[in-house]
Amino acid sequence: MREAVYTGANPSSEPDLQELMSRVAMGDEDAFASVYDAVAGPVLGVVQAVLRDPAQSEEVAQEVLVEVWRTAPRYRAEIGTALNWVLTLAHRRAVDRVRSVEAAAVRDHKAALLARTPDFDEVTEQVEARLEREQVRRCLRTLTEIQRQAVTLAYYRGLTYRQVAEALTLPLGTAKTRLRDGLIRLRDCLGVTA
Repeated sequence: MREAVYTGANPSSEPDLQELMSRVAMGDEDAFASVYDAVAGPVLGVVQAVLRDPAQSEEVAQEVLVEVWRTAPRYRAEIGTALNWVLTLAHRRAVDRVRSVEAAAVRDHKAALLARTPDFDEVTEQVEARLEREQVRRCLRTLTEIQRQAVTLAYYRGLTYRQVAEALTLPLGTAKTRLRDGLIRLRDCLGVTA
């Protein structure tokens, strides 16, 4: 990852900034005010170069400066200048914001697509229902006349065993047997497992 480099006109202020950072690391608020004054402009510049949105740039720059206050003890002078460390934080935070905004846009787009997608496909449902009806009709034709009549009366007209027996002029036990045998044959024909 490339590190942000300060190319300002006054490099002589760097040692002061480094000393100020060590004081900020110990919680010195006056030192932080001086650091803030020294780096706020360059931080905003780096952030604006990445984000290009003035309002978001100001927000992210503020977050960076708060992060400088909180994480000042992590700064190591032997690794680089204080300004470069702060500008690196600014660049990373700005890139994180860009990624966050892009991810949110992708999530919103996916959510919008899901909202438009119907819970089920009506055409598919209708086709499947028609195919199931055709299969039931085909299987009903494999039953004997008495079995088909018993199943039809019981399941399509909602008659009880006794009413089926009366309608077919059969003894009650015979009507139950014909209905049971018809249902077993239908189950086998439809491929339903018990």
